[in-house]
Amino acid sequence: MDDRKKILLLEDDTILAQTMKALLEQENYNVTLVEDGEEVLNATYEKKYDLYLFDINVPLLNGTQTLKLLREAQDTTPTFFITALRDTTSILKGFDCGCDDYIKKPFDPDELLARVKAVMKRNNPVIKYKNITFDLLENRLILDKDELSLGSVEKNVFALLIKNIGRTVDKTVFFEYMNKPSDAALRVLISKLKKMLNIDISNTKGVGYKLEKL
Repeated sequence: MDDRKKILLLEDDTILAQTMKALLEQENYNVTLVEDGEEVLNATYEKKYDLYLFDINVPLLNGTQTLKLLREAQDTTPTFFITALRDTTSILKGFDCGCDDYIKKPFDPDELLARVKAVMKRNNPVIKYKNITFDLLENRLILDKDELSLGSVEKNVFALLIKNIGRTVDKTVFFEYMNKPSDAALRVLISKLKKMLNIDISNTKGVGYKLEKL
């Protein structure tokens, strides 16, 4: 189970595309790389993404034509055009077809990451449960007003529980996030979370765990 934010990157410059993909994956984004507009339409038919990063001048359907078709199909996914075009007409055309912003080539990698993170955060609501606030983007857990320092495994286990309130999460899903998965190790983790957060987690024996609805 991959809970990472998903980005669809449309770029036909192989070197730039691979560089951007590596940069974004270092920040723990799940990046799908395509080279033309037709591939975009196929990819978006199969999967939902959290952000589109589109070059404009690509083969077959260009970036603006592709986004226009997506918007006509009621796809509201945030979209950045990444392009060397700088004339006002091209920029206005991009906004007219539904893009959210432009990133002009050549760009600073830190600027790209900052803008990607900002738009992800805007589209990433927190979950509130009792006196707990959980930031879905950064796996930050706030108890009352204080951020709790948990290890990555504990945070991932809690994320699975709070994203599935009232539903039993199969133990094998938890195992994917554990270094040495076992029923006993998972029981210890769940027990630790119950005591630390004062929450009601039930066990369906042999199946998995569930964070009970309030």
